[in-house]
Amino acid sequence: MNHSSVALHLNLDDAWPNEALGLPVVDARHWGPQLRFAGPPRLVAEFYREYETHLAAPFLLYGSGDFHYLTALRLRRVAEPVVVVSFDNHPDWDVRPPKWGCGGWVNRALELSQVRHVAVWGCGNFECWWPIQIFGNRRAERLGVLEVHPWADDRPAKDRKRRGAILRDNWREHYEQFLKRLGGNNVYVTIDLDCLRAEEAVTNWESGRFTIADLEWALGKLRESSRIISADICGAYSSPQYARFKQRFAAEFDHPKLARPSPEEIRRINFAALEKLWPLLAQPL
Repeated sequence: MNHSSVALHLNLDDAWPNEALGLPVVDARHWGPQLRFAGPPRLVAEFYREYETHLAAPFLLYGSGDFHYLTALRLRRVAEPVVVVSFDNHPDWDVRPPKWGCGGWVNRALELSQVRHVAVWGCGNFECWWPIQIFGNRRAERLGVLEVHPWADDRPAKDRKRRGAILRDNWREHYEQFLKRLGGNNVYVTIDLDCLRAEEAVTNWESGRFTIADLEWALGKLRESSRIISADICGAYSSPQYARFKQRFAAEFDHPKLARPSPEEIRRINFAALEKLWPLLAQPL
């Protein structure tokens, strides 16, 4: 990757304070309402032209998981073959429109020749199960270029046989088997904080089931076996602002209605998670 800085904070929505971890800040808040949840291809292309060099920073912190599709834009700048490892409460594999949206960015990543494989760990919502899974990229899963690992602890016994299904007491074993298959490939890691339990991260979406300790273990194991060439963290809660009526309508329909702590408590919880996870990702190349 060509880049002007090794690590950056791209501020789209004030999800993080500007001084978070002392990272250089790129102020893109005027783009936040336009890109939140989904963006028309024309706007996404315009944003990419304006911020391409910043998106090329190997390690990027940005805001709400509503912007997670920016990861697919970042992957354009990866010059070598790479495996994407995503920790996320959602598979983000929806094949329905919009083309550019937080719920379908994995498909944009798989369109890139340098992306050889995507693995999503920790899906806890309904999208990996019948009937909603019919809207997911099952073809990529069958071809073996995409794997999703949903939690199946509270599912019927037959669901536990689903490809990739994990349980609380066996997920680490499955993950270590995955790392053996990785075989030392270059890796891009993306963490959406909604993969964490509600007490460890406050997000705009449903909370997942990983603990911070789980991710610390997983990232440590990943570094032992592979080379993390680039990474990002997103998913911290921010107050939604939208630029277009249809965008607002779709987003408000899709988002869960959740009670949340005070803004000060949200910042405290999320920053505690960031302080533990960021150093495990943003290490010297």
